[in-house]
Amino acid sequence: MEKGLVQVYTGDGKGKTTAALGLALRAVGHGLKVLVIQFMKGNIEYGELESARKLSPYLTIKPMGRDTFVSKSHPDPIDVELAQKGLAIARKAIENREYDILILDEINMAIDYGLISFSDILQLIDSKPETVELILTGRNARPEIMNKADLVTEMLDRKHYYDKGVKARKGIEI
Repeated sequence: MEKGLVQVYTGDGKGKTTAALGLALRAVGHGLKVLVIQFMKGNIEYGELESARKLSPYLTIKPMGRDTFVSKSHPDPIDVELAQKGLAIARKAIENREYDILILDEINMAIDYGLISFSDILQLIDSKPETVELILTGRNARPEIMNKADLVTEMLDRKHYYDKGVKARKGIEI
């Protein structure tokens, strides 16, 4: 990639991860290598994990979380440890320049919950090589992150079937 940019998908609506994964699928179709680090997600067989196995080595997804909700007021030390491991993987990927696109899925939430320091992410953005595309997803993106980004898309929640009691569906949400 000649010039990699920084993209942010945020907001309270559905579709942030889906947009990032759509971009990943498009990139793989052009022979680009993509690494997705999923913060605060793990131990659930998300459909994208099976897709990544089929698209390897072009698409790699690393879940860095547990299959439970994280407490914002009292995060478990395990959640902090997993998020820090995810951050270390992101740093190594940037240093080694082995991927064309790095997607930090739910990174904004990991910052909001105190699992990762805000300054660490700003430093990561600043250390991004010119040729790497960096995508950050999750609600509550900080204004400073959005100011550093080249593209910011905010998903709005106008209507959602969860409000009618529809559960997460295999192949759609998981």
